[in-house]
Amino acid sequence: MTAAREAVRPLRENRDFLLLWSGSAVSILGSTASTVAYPLLVLAVTGSAADAGLTGFVALLPMLLFQLPAGMLVDRCDRRRVMIVCDAVRAAGLASIVAALSFGHLHLWHILLVGFVEGTLSVCHELAAGAAVPNVVHPTQISAALARNEARERGATMLGTPLGGILFGFGRAVPFVLDALSYLVSLVTLLFIRTDFQAQRSTERPHVLAGVKWLWRNAFLRTATFLVAGSNLLFRAMFLVVVVMASEKGASAAGIGVLFGVAGGAGLLGSLAASWCQRTLSLRTTVIGANWLWALLMVVIVTTDNFLVLGLAYAGMWFVGPLWNVAVASYQLEITPDHLQGRVLGAVGMLAFGAVPLGSLAGGYALDALGPHTAALVLTGWMVVLAAAATFSRAVRQTRRHNRVPHDAQVQDPPSDRDAGRPALRGVADDR
Repeated sequence: MTAAREAVRPLRENRDFLLLWSGSAVSILGSTASTVAYPLLVLAVTGSAADAGLTGFVALLPMLLFQLPAGMLVDRCDRRRVMIVCDAVRAAGLASIVAALSFGHLHLWHILLVGFVEGTLSVCHELAAGAAVPNVVHPTQISAALARNEARERGATMLGTPLGGILFGFGRAVPFVLDALSYLVSLVTLLFIRTDFQAQRSTERPHVLAGVKWLWRNAFLRTATFLVAGSNLLFRAMFLVVVVMASEKGASAAGIGVLFGVAGGAGLLGSLAASWCQRTLSLRTTVIGANWLWALLMVVIVTTDNFLVLGLAYAGMWFVGPLWNVAVASYQLEITPDHLQGRVLGAVGMLAFGAVPLGSLAGGYALDALGPHTAALVLTGWMVVLAAAATFSRAVRQTRRHNRVPHDAQVQDPPSDRDAGRPALRGVADDR
């Protein structure tokens, strides 16, 4: 019996959700620490900054290449078993790095291979975990569960970033030992979970592009995904611009570190407020309002000469992010048929994360060609365009929240463009 059919109880009393949440929290903490340690390790082994950059690129490449096939995998196979296998193989890969370091035979190809495999399996693990949420918690608690997941990820990232550097100082292998152990902790928590991570499987043969087709036919989700891709490109470019602008305003390296620490804290606060905002604000208000708030804060960043004001505006942008994430992700999980969850999440992830490396590239070129202030002006214009697109989008303006259909019910195709503003779900379970 799935969580959707059980009596409603607080998330803090949902044993399976707490196990899934805590195991993932430990895993993200370890992964963040090793992400910081990887370039430090490559620099120590090869002395090449180019090799360090290559390592980061190879580790992130699966996020672009494998979202769609990973989505098909987690729809076709048992999602909990997929996550267990991913944790076991990732732990083994990191253990191989620790062993190679212990024997003094670690090579660049070894680091690249482990990074690529770990990145690939992380895509599968995250898609399976995301698709499992509607089956682990009650339908009325999806947004609250996603808000807690946002808080978990941002909190673990805040702690893991400095922890990776600190642990590397104690020994090159230490951060990777922590990461391997974190995957084992996640694996153990998964073994104790009793709830099925998916409804009864469909008899259809999964098609890798089914999620893309479903996403494209839903006017609101299609629009929201492109808006996310555009804002992700901007935020990645803005990261570099803020670093340079802060330096020009006299901020030290420590001061810049504090700035991003405060921004991370603002993101954590945003995740804590996200559930309340999701209950209080309409979906279209959140989508349109978030884009205009980002545009306004970008104007503040461009026009201020004060480092403190710049830092507060940048932190404000981080605060707004979880409000968007929880609102849109809740809607997506609520209306997507369970047998398509992995492929739809994969399609969204391919577009959203595919913009991240492009944003980094664009930010670097913009800084070199235009300088930080002009580059920030261009990015501000880009954000205003996105906000205007959200405002004038018929799909965004006419969307409204929908009652959730149980994920083991028969669900038909999503609404097409001409259905924007009508109920997104049709079928026997529609009790509106």
